[in-house]
Amino acid sequence: MPITLIAVGRMGDMFIRAAQEYVIRIQPYDRLTMAEVPDQKEPDKPVPALIERAMEKEGIAILNRIKPQDHVIALCIDGKAWDSVTFARKLGELRDTGRHTVFVIGGSLGLHASVTARADERLSLSDMTFPHQLARVMLLEQIYRAHKILAGERYHK
Repeated sequence: MPITLIAVGRMGDMFIRAAQEYVIRIQPYDRLTMAEVPDQKEPDKPVPALIERAMEKEGIAILNRIKPQDHVIALCIDGKAWDSVTFARKLGELRDTGRHTVFVIGGSLGLHASVTARADERLSLSDMTFPHQLARVMLLEQIYRAHKILAGERYHK
């Protein structure tokens, strides 16, 4: 089952190495690609219309990378929180369908309503808020852990 992770903004240097390590670890189990869409500059004055316009531009860039048949999981604060075993089970079910799974992580402004409306599911990594770059690493780690669980292999920390 191919997996794509679409994220808003560029990955900072301090997170790149950790992300690359998990991408390498995932490769024996799955085809994983990562895509970045440009983040829009946050308006100097938090005017709702300007924030909405910036989020909409990011949303359009994200949606342009998603195909109609893709199964989309948006990372959202209001999403469901799954434990690692439930997450693994969900990935296993998606693998069995053969559908391309796309995870979407928004930028500092969040995800536009058009993206969350397109999502088949919403996932929350925690009730806490994390930097979006760290959320990418955390999601990659959980994808790797899920594959280890599905394979019945021990997870080496």
